[in-house]
Amino acid sequence: MPPRNFYSGTTLDRAAEYRKRADWLAERLGGGARLVPYWRGKHLVAGPREAPAPVFVPAHAGWWRDLSPPEPVFLGLEGEEAYFALDLSALEEPAGHPELAALGVFVDLRTLAPVIPAPVAGMFAYTRAMLHWHDRHRFCGVCGSPTRPEEGGHSRRCADPACNSQHFPRTDPAVIMLVHDGERCLLGRSTRLPPGFYSTLAGFVEPGETLEQAVAREVFEEAGVRVADVRYHSSQPWPFPASLMLGFHARAVSTDIRLEQDEMEDARWFDRAYLKSFEPSEAFRLPPPDSIARTLIDEWIEGRV
Repeated sequence: MPPRNFYSGTTLDRAAEYRKRADWLAERLGGGARLVPYWRGKHLVAGPREAPAPVFVPAHAGWWRDLSPPEPVFLGLEGEEAYFALDLSALEEPAGHPELAALGVFVDLRTLAPVIPAPVAGMFAYTRAMLHWHDRHRFCGVCGSPTRPEEGGHSRRCADPACNSQHFPRTDPAVIMLVHDGERCLLGRSTRLPPGFYSTLAGFVEPGETLEQAVAREVFEEAGVRVADVRYHSSQPWPFPASLMLGFHARAVSTDIRLEQDEMEDARWFDRAYLKSFEPSEAFRLPPPDSIARTLIDEWIEGRV
């Protein structure tokens, strides 16, 4: 099935069987593999602003090795072509590097989202998530010693032989839910969002609870509303910085709103008819189209719930 949500459309074959083949990885990095450049949360693109194209660096171009970057992370295959994520974040200013400056500019992924194809967005999201994990796990969580990458960058191992712990990329599961009572849906604005921006409720899954329990708990904690009929919708990789959003619809069995002031600044019930016809303004905006929150809202507005 085609991907339902943005950032989930990568067409790469992750080819996990090659991750432990150091000789195969080295051969690709010495030849025609494509490197996906990344710099401090941004991705390299070229072309017009309204239709930027991703820029890949051929692995055989020697200049990137002179920058002493971390070992590139194997992402997978597109046909016979191997792709690796290349972290250039240690470089102070890409625009001052002659090779990079000639190739394009680094742009934030959320800025690119409206104007890049879904497969590119998926590859960039994958790159961002993997390199963020590497940056945050340079030291062993067991003993504190440095770690080193293994398996094409899909694990890290403690450098202390007495510990030798192996660590794998982690994703934080988060539930995100469209709560409705028939012709109205519940939208809120957390204290982190700008004025006028309303979205679905969301929160992280806690240890020892099911996804359905997390939905019910978060809705009650944030808005004081009880729910039933919690139904799974779809999921979305969300590398901002390292989450997997698990989307749900839920039916409200109470409608009085009681806000958790530490998290929610406002929450309201919105009529379907109003949401069908509203015009975005500073007073009221919905999430951008690249988010699963917007997908949940739009499908409810269209009656597909």
